[in-house]
Amino acid sequence: MHSSRRQFLKTSAVALAATTLIGKSVLANAKPKTLVGIQLYSVRDEMKADPLGTLKQIAGMGYKHVEHANYVDRKFYGYPAAEFKKVLNDLGLSMPSGHTVLGPKHWDAAKNDFTDSWKYTVEDAATLGQNYVISPWLDQSLRKSKDDLLRNMEIFNKSGELCKKSGMKFGYHNHDFEFSEKFGDETMYDIMLKNTDPDLVMQQLDIGNLYNGGANAAEVVKKYPGRFESLHVKDEIKAEGGNEKYESTILGKGIVNVREVIDLCKKSGGTFHYIIEQESYQGKTPIASVKEDLEIMKQWGYK
Repeated sequence: MHSSRRQFLKTSAVALAATTLIGKSVLANAKPKTLVGIQLYSVRDEMKADPLGTLKQIAGMGYKHVEHANYVDRKFYGYPAAEFKKVLNDLGLSMPSGHTVLGPKHWDAAKNDFTDSWKYTVEDAATLGQNYVISPWLDQSLRKSKDDLLRNMEIFNKSGELCKKSGMKFGYHNHDFEFSEKFGDETMYDIMLKNTDPDLVMQQLDIGNLYNGGANAAEVVKKYPGRFESLHVKDEIKAEGGNEKYESTILGKGIVNVREVIDLCKKSGGTFHYIIEQESYQGKTPIASVKEDLEIMKQWGYK
C-alpha cells in the first residue's frame, strides 16, 4: 500500500444488482464466472483530470469491469449514480464493486441504526448494479480495544444485512495494520474474520498490502479457505521512499508470487473476483502500468 492511498482513505432502494447478469452469477451460482477488473485508484490522477477520457482508455485496453474509489456527495467521479451507470454502460463497462469507507459518521449508536449517509451509499451502489459495497479502511478510533473491534464487527454484520436487502454483500478490504496489530495473541484480522458472518460480509484480500504488516498472502488464504470472494491483485517491491517497506509494482516483478497466490485462491480461497490495483509505478505511467498488468493476467489465463 502506498502512503498516498492511506492518506486518501483517511480523508476522503431498488435492488438492481440482483437482476444484472453478474449479480445473478454472484448470488445464485455455486461456481460464478471469473471476473477481472481494475481498481480505479490505480489511475486516480487521470480519473480526477478526465474521468470519461480515462474510462475510454481503460475500456480500450480490454477491461470490462471497474471498481471505484471515489464517492462524494452521492456522486461517483462527479456523476450521480444513474448517470455514471450510463457512462459505464456506453463504454461496455460494469462496476460490480466499489470502495467507500464505513466510518464513525455512518453509525448512530443512540438509534442503533445507520445514518442516512450510509443508507444512501448502499442505495446508490444498488443503482449502479454493484454486488459488493466494500469498506477499505477501519478508523483507528473504532479499534482502540478488542471490545471496540468486536462492536464494529457487529456493525459490519448489520451492514451486510442492509446490503442484502438490495441483493448485495458488504465487504472489507485490508491494509497492513490488521496483521501487525494484536489484541492478546490474536491479530486484528483473525478477530475480524472470526466475528463476521461470511454470508453477509465478504473479505477482499489485498495480497500486496499485507506484506507491510508482516503477513504472507498464501499463508492467509490457507488459514481461511473459502473466505475470499474477491482479491486485490497486486505485487510488491522494496519501496524507493516513504514510510513503508514495500510499494506496488507490475505483476510478476516483485515478491508476492502473484500467479501462485491467485491460483491458490481460485482453487481453495473461494475467489472469482480479481481486481488489479497498482499504486506505484517506478517511472512508468499509470496507464501503461495497468495495461501491462492486464496483459499479464490474460497470459496467466485470467480474463
